Amino acid sequence: MTTAVRAPAENRALLDLVGRTPLARITTDLAGPHPGFWAKLEGLGAGGMKARPAVSMLLGAQKRGELPPGAPVVESTSGTLGIGLAFAGQALGHPVILVVDAELEPSMRKLLRAYGARLELVDRPAHQGGWQTARLQRLRELLARTPGAYWPDQYGNPDNVAGYASLAAELAARLDRIDILVCSVGTGGHSAGVAGSLRLLRPGLRLIGVDAAGSTIFGPPARPRLMRGLGSSIRPRNVAYEAFDEVHWIGPAEAVHACRRLASGNFVSGGWSTGAVALVSAWAARTHPDAVVVTVFPDGPERYLDTVYDEGFTATRGLGEPVGHPTDVPHPARASEAGGWARCRAVTDPRVARVMPRPIPASASAPASTSASASASASAVASVAAVAPSGSGGGVLLPLRA
Repeated sequence: MTTAVRAPAENRALLDLVGRTPLARITTDLAGPHPGFWAKLEGLGAGGMKARPAVSMLLGAQKRGELPPGAPVVESTSGTLGIGLAFAGQALGHPVILVVDAELEPSMRKLLRAYGARLELVDRPAHQGGWQTARLQRLRELLARTPGAYWPDQYGNPDNVAGYASLAAELAARLDRIDILVCSVGTGGHSAGVAGSLRLLRPGLRLIGVDAAGSTIFGPPARPRLMRGLGSSIRPRNVAYEAFDEVHWIGPAEAVHACRRLASGNFVSGGWSTGAVALVSAWAARTHPDAVVVTVFPDGPERYLDTVYDEGFTATRGLGEPVGHPTDVPHPARASEAGGWARCRAVTDPRVARVMPRPIPASASAPASTSASASASASAVASVAAVAPSGSGGGVLLPLRA
């Protein structure tokens, strides 16, 4: 049986809405006082943070002839990329079919359908690999019965990584210095894309990855995870293991507490990923008080009102007092032994079982600046954003507007 879908009318004017999101200074206490860090509020952009890679992946596929006009796009998502693909599908004239699972919030299902996406719901996790593997199995079935369908493959598509060069350019335009970048890790796209572009200007930039407790990305065995949006039950090809200086694993209690503190103390907040990176960013700012620390808040709080911000939800799942500091572990495979918050300074690529320690440079001491005087740096990174990477896929990114 084949699946027929109707293409929406192309509306490329929407592409002008991608990016140019605010940059906020976060100073509220998170597991203690800290001198502050910068957060890019990607949840305030049209299509959210994932609009950047979604547009990049579809434009790249169009350029290579892999995505004919009006052809359907099929992808697996836990929610956030689905919003980005729904946006890109409307802008570029492609119907979008999203494979989701039973744990996706009802409000998010309604929103995705309102944006024109068709949902394929997986009702039980796979015995090995959980919901993520089950969604990918359904996706392959859909591809077999949907003529001309294109799968972006967010986990291994280099256009996913390329889509974040514009975000790096926006950061460089606002900040004269960036010493430490803190990124959540799921597909690996935004950590590789932002850090790779910024290091062309700042080779000494330190990258801290933030993973979910129970994720297998950096080597620990996969376990059931409550948090969505970061972590993975598979090891995506886009993860640039060699780029990380250290990795932190955050549990749901820690992420919930950080989200609520952000909402009550800084007014800007979000979901699981936002809470996790905020907690680690505050720790980094506290540990390196002279460094300029920057992170990305991937989304806002609206999706999580019935989970992260609901007392009944957190009580029934036993999310009590959070851990206030990380436990150092000697190897990523032992992260699960630490409980709610673990940290490892030896980054492992589990695909080759090789430990790659990176030295910790001394913290810089010059004051941070948000003036537009970084235009030369921004221009250099923006030039990267306009160039497609080599390899099997090449992203085509929109030029940065002043």
